[in-house]
Amino acid sequence: MLGAAGKAQFPDDVGAEAAFVGRSNAGKSSALNTIADQRSLARVSKAPGRTQQINFFDVDATRRLVDLPGYGYAKAAASVRKQWDKLMSDYFQTRQSLKGVVLISDIRRPLGEGDRHMLIYCLSMNLPVHILLSKADKLSRGAATAACLKAQQHMKVLASEKALPLELVSIQLFSSLKKTGLSEAIAQLDRWLLNEST
Repeated sequence: MLGAAGKAQFPDDVGAEAAFVGRSNAGKSSALNTIADQRSLARVSKAPGRTQQINFFDVDATRRLVDLPGYGYAKAAASVRKQWDKLMSDYFQTRQSLKGVVLISDIRRPLGEGDRHMLIYCLSMNLPVHILLSKADKLSRGAATAACLKAQQHMKVLASEKALPLELVSIQLFSSLKKTGLSEAIAQLDRWLLNEST
């Protein structure tokens, strides 16, 4: 649809949209492409921080998927990080059509500071978050299940410490390569974008 480098370039705030966020190189672009069943909808790169604007993709006339810049981009200049932070803040603070956030996290790494910050930020605004533990194919089934249970426990602790609504968080295993968890992820997006109960 379009790429926005500032609030003035955002499309009309109508209908419903779901945003994709995650640490740079967590598999966000791959997950978005797999869910959309498009090979090159979002750019996939081994170099972190390639998404430097907010990209809006039409699902239909009233629904959108939104690709947000990755966080944890250590090599980016401070001025660039500040610009990206303002862009993200403007997006989250102004989009009434935003119904939920898909947070992509590499299953091989514990939820990082950026992930926790994003979770706290979204939940403080009563915005639902669905976590995709990406690259699940890199672990055995047992190890992947254990990692998912550990992440769920981490969510409970975080929600308790910060008095956050845990019921707004869901989590699943996901693999873009094997398409593990694809139907589950699409079902969650449908609930948000079709205004069904989360």
